[in-house]
Amino acid sequence: MFFRLLMESFRRQRRRKMLAGVAILLGTTAVTAMLALATTIGDRIHKELAVYGANIVVYPKADLLDVKVGGVDVKPASGGVYLKESDLEKLKTIFWANNITGVSPELPLQLTATRQEDGRLFPARTVGYWFDHDFGTLKTGAQALHPWWRLQGTWPLVHSRDVVVGATLAKQMELKIGDSFRLQGMAGNAGQPISLTANIVGIVTTGDGTDSEILLSLQDAQLFAGANDAVRRVEVSARTKPEDAFARVDPDSLPPKQREIWYCRPYANSIAYQIREAIPGAQAEQVRRVEQSEGNVLKRISGLMWLISAAALLAAGFAVSAAMATAILERRGEIGLMRSLGASKGSIALLFYAEAGLLAVLAGTMGYLLGSGLAAWLGARIFAGDGGAAEAVLIPVLLPVVVALALVVAIAGSTPSIRAALRMEPSAILRADA
Repeated sequence: MFFRLLMESFRRQRRRKMLAGVAILLGTTAVTAMLALATTIGDRIHKELAVYGANIVVYPKADLLDVKVGGVDVKPASGGVYLKESDLEKLKTIFWANNITGVSPELPLQLTATRQEDGRLFPARTVGYWFDHDFGTLKTGAQALHPWWRLQGTWPLVHSRDVVVGATLAKQMELKIGDSFRLQGMAGNAGQPISLTANIVGIVTTGDGTDSEILLSLQDAQLFAGANDAVRRVEVSARTKPEDAFARVDPDSLPPKQREIWYCRPYANSIAYQIREAIPGAQAEQVRRVEQSEGNVLKRISGLMWLISAAALLAAGFAVSAAMATAILERRGEIGLMRSLGASKGSIALLFYAEAGLLAVLAGTMGYLLGSGLAAWLGARIFAGDGGAAEAVLIPVLLPVVVALALVVAIAGSTPSIRAALRMEPSAILRADA
C-alpha cells in the first residue's frame, strides 16, 4: 500500500516535482563537475607550471663545504665533485618514484670554441645534457624539463659529437646549422688537452644564460671532463602536495609515528629527503619558487571550486524548499484526510520524504552524468594544452557521493514544509478546504 501511495503521489503535481528535480539536477551537475576537476587539477596544474622548470634540484653534498685558507675561500669554482650518472637509477626505488615526471642531469664545462674559418677563439660555457633519454617508462631530458626552450633544428645524439648552440653565441660566432667548429679543453684532473670537431645540428633560444652556451650530449661532456659516470647537477620534476606548515618541519626532530606520516606524504621536501637517502653524497632541495607558485594556485582554485559547489547546493536546497512548500500547501486537504483516517505523522512524513528521496536519486544520477560531461568540457577549455584534457571525466566513485548530496539537499529542503504541514490540526485543514 505504501509503495502504491508513493507512486500515485509521485505522478501528481508533475510541474512542481519537475521544478524541484531541475534544481537538484543543476546543483549536482555543478558539484560533480567541480569534484571531477578537483581529482585531476593537481596533475594538470603541475603540467601547466612545468614551464617554471624543475621543482627539486640535486647536487653534490660537498658543494656545501667551505674551503678557506687564511679567511680566503679557495674552493674551486667547479667544486671538482660529481654525482654518478649510474646512481640516478636509484630514483626509481624511492617511495614516491611514480610521482617523478622528469629527470635532467647536467655536466657544465668551461671550454674554448674556435672558428675553423678564421681561427677566432670564443670562451664558451658548455653543458652536457640528456636528450630524449629513456628513464624507465619516462622519455625525459633537458627539453622535457625546459619546455620554454625553442629549438631550430634537432637535439644531439649520444656520442655523435653534434651540438646545439645558444642563439646569442651563434650570432657572436656567426654560426648556423650545418657549420662546424673546434671545441678544446683539458680533460680530467690530469689536465690532458682534448679537442674535437663539433657539428651544429640546432640553435636554441631560451631567454636566459643558456643562449650563450653550447649544449652537447652528456656522454660527450663526460669525455671532456675525463669522468665517464659524472654529473654535476640534476633537475627533478615531481608531482607534489602543496606545501603546508607540516611539510616544513625537520623530519629527524619528529617522533617515529609523525615522521612516518611526513615521509609518506608527497611533499617536495619529503621527496627530496628520500632522494638524499637513495643517492650517496647527494644534497636535494626543493625549488621554492616553483613549489610556492603551484601551491598558491592550487589552493586558490580549490577554494573557488568549493565555493561554487556550496553555492550550487545551497541554491538547490532553497529551490527544493520553495517547490515542496507550494506542493504541500496544495495537498493540505490530502494530509488532513489521511490524518483524520488514522495515519500517523511519521507515516505521512515518510511518504513525503520517500517522494523527495526518489526525486533526488533520479535527479542526482542525471546530474552526475551531466556533471562528468561538463568537467570534460571545462578541462578541454581551461587546460587545452595538457594533452589529455579532451578525455571524458567519468569517475564511478563520485556517483554515490553525488547521490548522497542530492538526498541531503532534497530532505533538508523538504523538512521545513513537511514539519509545518504536520503541525496543523486535521479538523482545521478540512474546514478550510470545505
